[in-house]
Amino acid sequence: MLTTNLEQMKKAAREGYAIPAINTQGGNYDIIWAICRAAQELNSPIILAHYVATGAFSGNDWFVQVAKWCANKVSVPVSIHLDHGSDFDICMEALKLDFTSLMIDGSTKPVEENAALTQSVVKVAHAFGVPVEAEIGELQRLDNGVVQENKNIADPEQVRQFLSLCDPDTLAIGIGNAHGYYKGKPDIKLNVLEEVRKFTDIPLVLHGCTGMEESVIKDAISLGVAKINFGTEVRYKYVQHYQEALNTLDHQGHSWKLSQYASNALTEDIKNIIRLSGSEGKA
Repeated sequence: MLTTNLEQMKKAAREGYAIPAINTQGGNYDIIWAICRAAQELNSPIILAHYVATGAFSGNDWFVQVAKWCANKVSVPVSIHLDHGSDFDICMEALKLDFTSLMIDGSTKPVEENAALTQSVVKVAHAFGVPVEAEIGELQRLDNGVVQENKNIADPEQVRQFLSLCDPDTLAIGIGNAHGYYKGKPDIKLNVLEEVRKFTDIPLVLHGCTGMEESVIKDAISLGVAKINFGTEVRYKYVQHYQEALNTLDHQGHSWKLSQYASNALTEDIKNIIRLSGSEGKA
């Protein structure tokens, strides 16, 4: 069923688990249905995340319609989330398209500018009952697993300042995490989350979880991370399963057979993410 995700995330933060947010590759039915079905089978809340760049092929409105259709086919809570909204306008577009959760990412800006941008989105979104995720500490984008220098570790005092200037519902904090596949062991600074937890109980969000050690993810959840984001692993797994189908099925050119195979296999991968997050049975 289609919902917002704030109450579920507050509950997750209190009870020590996280809700997976899975990047859906711009409205790919095979991926969205695999996510919803895995959530249904494990009785878990789930978040369908949309990154605007991945929606360039089919359109942001297409993503919403497919996500709504799939969400309403299952009985567990499913929210539709704008991931890394870069400015006020894209957040307003998402609001008009009936996204049930927004992220405004002003993390490349100074704290005061980031807070002002965040609050401008919060003011409108809250009028429509839609929760807002903010970010402080810019998330690295990896190029073949390599980062030139790590600038994204947030200073807890800056987090305190940021939260004194704006009122987001959830917060992603840079702690050495990154989008993409890590090369080697990422240097994740969980102590930043420990310090932040001393002055706020806002549900926290962990981005860049693909390839992160499971023990680190679980420790982060214990420190109040209530939403964990996966994208890279899911998209590569989907392509891998599709290739397996091409190589092994007598598909006779029927694309639905290839899609069905890939979606079924991906459902099992999503179940593993749900189990890692601890949200199984929490719907």
